[in-house]
Amino acid sequence: MFDFIFDLFSGGNKYKVNLNPDQKKEVEILTRDLIEIGIKEDFLSERPGGAFDGHCHHRRAREIGEKLNAMDGMDLMWKVFYRVKRKAGKQLSEHLEYAWSGIGQWMA
Repeated sequence: MFDFIFDLFSGGNKYKVNLNPDQKKEVEILTRDLIEIGIKEDFLSERPGGAFDGHCHHRRAREIGEKLNAMDGMDLMWKVFYRVKRKAGKQLSEHLEYAWSGIGQWMA
């Protein structure tokens, strides 16, 4: 667990986050949820319904993006995005990029 937090909140890229310890734990859980969603279900679908909204974006992935944006904005979203990319792969991260379209200042 410490390695995950260190990787997510230390250097490695230009995005800086300002979170208290409880928020860091929450972000860890949300990031793991995103990785699991991506691997098991994907972030996009060809058809709406079930876990996917009318734009074919995974509902829970969007909820997580909105929560991250509310916690610390774009820098936090980018940090989590790159963590998902490292764990779930380039293609799924591209799908997440589209699924998060319109959250805060996020643009795909």
